[in-house]
Amino acid sequence: MALHENEIFADQAVVRSLLREQRPHWAGLSVSPAGAGTDNTMYRLGDDLLVRLPRTAQSAESVRKEQTWLPRLAPHLPCRVPEPVHAGTASAVFPLPWSVYRWIDGEEPGPGSVTDWPALGADLAAVVQDLHRAPLMGAVRHGALSWYRGGDLRDSDESITGCFEKCRTIPGLDLDIEHLRHLWRSALALPGPSGRQVWLHGDLKPSNLLVRQGRLHAVIDFGCLSVGFPDAEHATVWDLPTPARQAYWDALGLDDVTWLRARAWAVGVGVGGLSYYWGTYPGFVGECLARLSAILESADAR
Repeated sequence: MALHENEIFADQAVVRSLLREQRPHWAGLSVSPAGAGTDNTMYRLGDDLLVRLPRTAQSAESVRKEQTWLPRLAPHLPCRVPEPVHAGTASAVFPLPWSVYRWIDGEEPGPGSVTDWPALGADLAAVVQDLHRAPLMGAVRHGALSWYRGGDLRDSDESITGCFEKCRTIPGLDLDIEHLRHLWRSALALPGPSGRQVWLHGDLKPSNLLVRQGRLHAVIDFGCLSVGFPDAEHATVWDLPTPARQAYWDALGLDDVTWLRARAWAVGVGVGGLSYYWGTYPGFVGECLARLSAILESADAR
C-alpha cells in the first residue's frame, strides 16, 4: 500500500532489473522481501546483502546521507551499523538513488529476544553517548543534516498542534489527547536546548535496533541522521519497557529538563505518526499508540 503521494513502486522485478543494469555479478542471487518502513522498501539479496530503495524523492536524500556518513561514523560506534557496498544510481528502471548494504543478522528487541531489559537500556545509552561524542568531521546543521528533531520544540509547535487537531477527529481513537497536549505545551515553557550540537541518529525506535543473544548488536536505518541538539534522540526510550528506560536514564545521567523535553518530542512524534498514517500503516500506528500510552501511564514518573 502506498503511504505517500508520488510514491515510487519497487518490487523484486525492479530490484533484479537494477542489478542486471548496475551490478550484473549479483543478478543471479536470490531476492526476497525484507520489510518496509515509512521511507524505504528492503529486499534481502542472497545471504549476505540487503537492497534498500527509497519510497519517495524526499527519502532519497537519506540514501545519500547514509552512503556519505556511515563509513565515517562506524569506527566511532560500539555496535554494528549498516555498511554500504554499492551506491545505486537513478535510471529508467528506478528514478532515485538506492543502496546495497551488508546483511546484519539480529532480531528486533521484544519479549521473545530480550530478557535483561536494563542491560539493553544501558547498551543503547552507550551507543547514544558514543554517537554524540563522535567528531562532526566538518558536518553542520544544514540541508539534509538539519532535520527538525535536532532543533527546538517551539519551532515545531505549529505543525504538532495541527497533528493534535487531526487526532481529535479520528473516530474511535481511545487516547487522552488533552493530557498529551498538556505535556507538549508544558515542555514549550521549559528553557530551550543549549550546549554543542552533535550527531543524531534521529529514530532509535526498536525496529531500528537489532539484538543477538539478548544484547544490542546493531543500530540500523540512519535515514534521519542529522546534526543538532540531542533532546529528541532520547524520545524513543518510551518504546521500551520501564526497566530499560530507567537504565538508559541512569547511564546517561540526563537532567530533568532534558528528560521532559525528550518526553515532549516523544509525544509530538507519536501524534504526528497517528495523524499521518492512520488508515494506511496499521503497524506504525500501533507503535505510536503504544508509545503514547506508555507516556500517559508514566506521566508523573521517569
